[in-house]
Amino acid sequence: MTQSSESVLECKPMAIVRKTSFSRRVADHVTDELVNVLTGGETYEFKALFLKVYEGLKLKNAVSGGEEMLRLRSYEKLQNLTNRGLVHKAGKNYHGLKGIEQASSVFQLARVDAEVAAAAAAV
Repeated sequence: MTQSSESVLECKPMAIVRKTSFSRRVADHVTDELVNVLTGGETYEFKALFLKVYEGLKLKNAVSGGEEMLRLRSYEKLQNLTNRGLVHKAGKNYHGLKGIEQASSVFQLARVDAEVAAAAAAV
């Protein structure tokens, strides 16, 4: 191989640019419905919790992607709430804790709007 062909084969790692300023301003219907059900103070197994969430989403006409996909999304959202300390998991039972309302889209959007208003006032 010639000297010029060897330099072509060398690969240098490129810097990965991450956008941290983007925030979703879309309502998360699955999380909102999980919050609505779990704020009642009752303890649910996942199957019973999912049935309540599914019925609530059907009433709001917010079901898309099929029941199995919705079940997976619901479980993922529930685990995220558990990891954030907003839901207590005991065995297979889930119970909403104090402050779970903070996970709802309404609360999140209000917080973002307040931050934007504060930033605009500071300028």
